[in-house]
Amino acid sequence: MKFNAPLQSATLLKRYKRFLTDIELDDGTTRTIHCANTGAMTGCAEPGNQVWYSTSDNPKRKYPNSWEISVTQAGHWICVNTARANTVVAEAIADGKVSELSHYATIKTEVRYGQENSRIDILLESTDNLKCYVEVKSVTLLEGNQGYFPDAVTQRGQKHLRELMEMAQQGHRAIIFFAVLHSGIEKVSPAHHIDPAYANLLEQAEKAGVEILCYNADITPEGISLCKRINFHH
Repeated sequence: MKFNAPLQSATLLKRYKRFLTDIELDDGTTRTIHCANTGAMTGCAEPGNQVWYSTSDNPKRKYPNSWEISVTQAGHWICVNTARANTVVAEAIADGKVSELSHYATIKTEVRYGQENSRIDILLESTDNLKCYVEVKSVTLLEGNQGYFPDAVTQRGQKHLRELMEMAQQGHRAIIFFAVLHSGIEKVSPAHHIDPAYANLLEQAEKAGVEILCYNADITPEGISLCKRINFHH
């Protein structure tokens, strides 16, 4: 996934009200930009981090700039715009870079499904009408060299697991896809210490036939692309 225009850099001052971030430009002026990440962003939003931001050409936007990438004091690159994860994964699947999902004929995004009024991130279908439901989750929480998901209690994430379990029980292929958008994460586990209900449900989902895929990514100011599959441990 390439950014539409080159990102610009600044220094992070603070993130607040979930959707707003104040940054300092190289000339010393400050600016408020939009933050699309509604999560805890633990370790991703420390004052002093380098910020890379995009600029929208939509004249109706109150805050035309969006926070895309954070570079930590340790030199880790993190995509903090969680909306990018779906695009990155869908593009990688379409380009045949995810070997486990390379044999499907069609790919659709944001398709309604399930009993709880959900939308599946990616729906794959083969020429013989076999369906594969893919739910994408962005992983950015690092503790040590270990990545965890989620970074906060997620009722929505639990709903998605229930929906995937239902699809698996109906005979479809169902996948939870952890897109690791943090260069310091080498392996991923469910965050039992943050959301034990999600961690337990994820284990149940895997036993019910839901597959878990975990890929890391290359993150630069020019774009983001999936790299390779990494280990997932319960």
